[in-house]
Formats: sequence, C-alpha cells, structure tokens
Amino acid sequence: MSADLIVYGVIAAGLVFWLRSILGTRHGDERERPNPLSSAPSENMQGAAEIQAAPEQQQTSPSQRILEISQSPKGAFCIENKTAENGLLDIAKADKKFDIDFFAEACQDVFVMIVEAFAKGERETLSDLLRQDVYEAFEAAITEREKTGEKLESEIHAIRKAQVVSAMVDKKMAFITVRFLADETRVLRDEDNNIISGNPDRVSEMIDIWTFAHDLSGRDPRWLLIETRSEDPGSDNDVVPDSV
Repeated sequence: MSADLIVYGVIAAGLVFWLRSILGTRHGDERERPNPLSSAPSENMQGAAEIQAAPEQQQTSPSQRILEISQSPKGAFCIENKTAENGLLDIAKADKKFDIDFFAEACQDVFVMIVEAFAKGERETLSDLLRQDVYEAFEAAITEREKTGEKLESEIHAIRKAQVVSAMVDKKMAFITVRFLADETRVLRDEDNNIISGNPDRVSEMIDIWTFAHDLSGRDPRWLLIETRSEDPGSDNDVVPDSV
C-alpha cells in the first residue's frame, strides 16, 4: 500500500469521527417527543417511563413534597396559596402515581412545546397535548393563518414563574391551573414577510393561565391542556388562542 493511500485513509477516518461527534449517530430507534405530562409510563412513551422510575427511590412522600414546594418553590415552579396546596394534596391522595416534581418540570416543557408548535403550525404535536375542543380552536387559528399567508414566529426565552393557582379533584377528574409568566419574542408577518405586529428584537412579558386535566379512572396517562386564557383579556399579546 502506497504512502498516499495511507494518508487518505487517515484523513477519511478523521472526517467520519468529526461528523459523528457533531451530528451524532442515529440508531434507528429514536422516537418523536412524547407528551411530557404523561403521569405514568406506557409502551409508547419511553421518556415518561424513565422519568417515572425516580419516585420509587424517593424517601419523601408525594404529599410531603407538595408541602415542601409550597414553602420553598422548585425553581420557577411555586404554589400560590393554601387552597391550591390543599387541592394538590387531594390529587396526590386520589392518584398514587402523582409526582409534583415531575409535574413541575413537565408543565413548563409543555408550555414551551405548545407555544412553539402553534407558531410553527405543528398540528400533530398539538393533538397529543390538547383536549379535542382546545385542539380544534388552535387548529382553526392555524388554518386561518395559512389562508391569509401569515406567518407567526414565537420564542420563549425563559419561564420566570409557573404558579399553581388552583387544583382540585372532581369525581374522577383531576385539574391543575397554572399561571405562566414568561419572557417571549413574538412576530406576526404577512405573506410578503412584512411585520404586522410584534418586534423580533424586543422581549415581552407573557402571562397566560392554563388548566391541565387528567382522567383518574382511565388508562390514558396524559395530562391534557383543557383551557387557555390570558391574564389580561385586552392584551394584543395573543401567543396562543384563548379557549374560553
């Protein structure tokens, strides 16, 4: 073998290693992102199953963790008052799989996913996260944008607060309402790419109140978004449509 071939072989091997380090290696078993608010593992939700494995190793009971977070917020996640705290305790009693730490992280992930999916018109993502009637409201808004050629750009830079304002169990349904305070950039453009509203260089404060629900009697492990409303009904910062 000539010296030139050896040199070329070394260079080729180096390029393969470099590309793998940057792009990663696909193994054929990658999954679409599951609903982060799945409250129990399922065969189609590997990520949720991995998250749910942790509570078995925890020494603190679910109810005790709720009380702890009520006194000391978990990052941006907090509980507004005693009424909301008692509602969460009721949910923990009714659903032995309920994990407040899991919900605290997952509801924020879902918030970002829904806002960004709505802006991009990703119907499939939304259909897994929203109750049917809410999905229909979102889908109608996306369809209207497409008809007019408008394009929505929305980016959540940070969630500064995710505060549980109410929680309850009603018959076999559990409900948790969260007020999100986030830093967001929003721009709506027309079909010619002219800005209709928003500013790509300005970060705005977004306050939305979302309610999530979980069927305690069913086999579906998901918490679905069942209601959205703005803190200020007169605000023009309509990142997602109100469903009420």
